[in-house]
Amino acid sequence: MSKSPLIRLHPADNVLVAKVPLALGDTLPELGARLRGQVPAGHKVAARAIAKGEPVRKYNAVIGVAARDIEPGDYVHSHNLELVDFDRDPGFGLDVRDVDYLPEEKRARFMGYVRPDGRVGTRNFIGILSSVNCSGTVIRKIAAHFTPERLKDFPNVDGVAAFVQTTGCGMSSPSPHFDLLRRTLAGYARHPNLAGVLVVGLGCERNQVADLIASQGLERGPLLQTMVMQEVGGTQETIEAGIRAIEAMLPHANACRRQSVPASHIKIGLECGGSDGFSGITANPALGAAMDILVRHGGTAILSETPEIHGVEYMLTRRAVTPQVGQKLLDRLAWWEEYTRGHNGQFNGVVGPGNQAGGLANIFEKSLGSAMKAGTTPLRAVYEYAEPIDESGFVFMDSPGYDPVAATGQIASGANLICFTTGRGSMFGSKPAPTIKLASNTPMYQRLKNDMDINCGAILDGEVDVPQMGERIFQAILAHASGEPTKSEQLGLGDEEFVPWHLGIVS
Repeated sequence: MSKSPLIRLHPADNVLVAKVPLALGDTLPELGARLRGQVPAGHKVAARAIAKGEPVRKYNAVIGVAARDIEPGDYVHSHNLELVDFDRDPGFGLDVRDVDYLPEEKRARFMGYVRPDGRVGTRNFIGILSSVNCSGTVIRKIAAHFTPERLKDFPNVDGVAAFVQTTGCGMSSPSPHFDLLRRTLAGYARHPNLAGVLVVGLGCERNQVADLIASQGLERGPLLQTMVMQEVGGTQETIEAGIRAIEAMLPHANACRRQSVPASHIKIGLECGGSDGFSGITANPALGAAMDILVRHGGTAILSETPEIHGVEYMLTRRAVTPQVGQKLLDRLAWWEEYTRGHNGQFNGVVGPGNQAGGLANIFEKSLGSAMKAGTTPLRAVYEYAEPIDESGFVFMDSPGYDPVAATGQIASGANLICFTTGRGSMFGSKPAPTIKLASNTPMYQRLKNDMDINCGAILDGEVDVPQMGERIFQAILAHASGEPTKSEQLGLGDEEFVPWHLGIVS
C-alpha cells in the first residue's frame, strides 16, 4: 500500500477509499483538491466530478448512481449515493479457468479424526439435538453435567455440546420450513465433528423423533441414540437417562485419535459480518486467496449469504462450470427477490448500521467485498440450505446473511471449519466446527485481539500483500484443523450460535 491516505482500487474508479480518518479541508494532492467533508477511515471520496445520475464505480463495478452532483473531494456515502438496479449479463462460464490441482503426494496435510465411513472431522464432540424447543432445557442440563472435571478421563473428547432450537412444533408439516429444519438437524447428526449424538424430543411435537430419524435416513446405534421425554418419564428422568447415554458414548469417542490426512478433507464455510470499507480490500480477498490454495489442495470452499451477492452475482455465474449451475444461482436470487418483497431488508439494499458506519453504503457495495471470499476458481455447484455438499472445490449454499443462520446451514452441509471476516468486530463462535476470525484492519484487531485470530490489516499497513496473507491464512487453517484452539473456542463461544433458518408461517 502507498503512503497516500487514499486507496485507488481500480484505474476506472471514480471514488477512492480513505485509509485513515480525513478532516474537512485536508489537501489531497492526487486529486488537486481539498477534502470537502469529514471522512471516516474506510469510507469513500470522489476522485473527480460525478454528475447526478452518473454511475459510481468501485473496483470498476457499479455500486449506485450519484443522487446529486458530486465534486472532487466530496464525501460519498448513502447521503449522495442512490441504489439503482441495472441489467447484468450472467455470462455463464465466461471466466472459468482450469485449476492447477496439486498431485496427491504434494498436498498439504493436517491431523484429523477419521470416521468409519471415511469422513474426517476437525473436532471430536458428542452432540445432543432437540427435535423441538420443548426439550431444549433438558438437553442443556444433560450437556452441563459434563464439566471439564467430569471429562478429564476422556482427553480426546472436545466436549458435550447441546444444540437447542426454537421450533419443531407450531409449524406447517409438511412444508419447506419443516423440511429445512429436519435437513439441518440431520446434517448435525451425521457431522464428522460429532463422535456420538443423542436426539431428545418431547413426544407430542410435529417433528416426531422417529419420523425425523426415518425421513433423513439416519440409523440408531450405540453412537446415535434417541429419547422421548413423555415415554422416558419426564424431565428429571430424561436428564438422568441422557447422562447415562452420553457416559456410554464417551469411551468410544475417546478412542478416536487424530491422524495425518490430506487437506482435501477440509470444508470451509465462508462468512463475513460487521463489515467495513476495508473488508473488501484486505480480509475478504486474502481469504479468497487462501481458498484458491485450498481448492488446489483438493478442499472445499462454501460461500453463502445469498443477499450478500446481490448485485455482483455475475462475478459468480461467469465462473459457473455449466449454465445449469449458473442458472440455479440466479433462481435462488429470484426466490429471494420474491421472499423479501416489500420488506426493509438487506436484499433490497439496506445494510446494517455497523456496515453503514464502516463505510458500506448499500448491499451492492457490501456484496462486492463479500464475493471476494470465494477466490477465483470455478463455481462447481449450488446447494440449498443445509443440503449435503458432495462436490469439492468452490461451491455455493443458499442462506440468509444473518451469520448464525448461515453458519448453521454451512455446518449442517458438512463444513468442518468456518472462516469469518469482520471489519467492525463480530464476537462469533460455533460448534462443532470452530470459527477462525479474520480482522480487516489493525486498530480493530488490536482493540479486540482476544476475539480475532488473524490480522489482515497487515495488508493495509504494507507488511504483506494479499497472496502472502492468503498463504498465512491457509497455514492457520491447517493448524486449527489439527486442533489448535481458535480465539472463540478459548472464550467458550458456540453454544448459542446454533440457529436453523426460520422459514414460513408459525401457527
